[in-house]
Amino acid sequence: MKKKYKVEVDCANCAAKMETAINKIDGVKAATISFMTQRMIVEADDNRFDEIMQEVVRTCKRVEPDCVIFV
Repeated sequence: MKKKYKVEVDCANCAAKMETAINKIDGVKAATISFMTQRMIVEADDNRFDEIMQEVVRTCKRVEPDCVIFV
């Protein structure tokens, strides 16, 4: 399953760090975060998508505590 989300990220470096961390999560096939468009695309296992998205949010908060992901 592939879904798009609106995100609020403060800097391009943080977006790159978040993207790298998300791609390391078990079950994530691909993830991209665009600082310019403030969009995130996550492709992950269909059966565990909600569980994976919870981990994605936690991971992003570790990188940038004030980021917002509109799930």
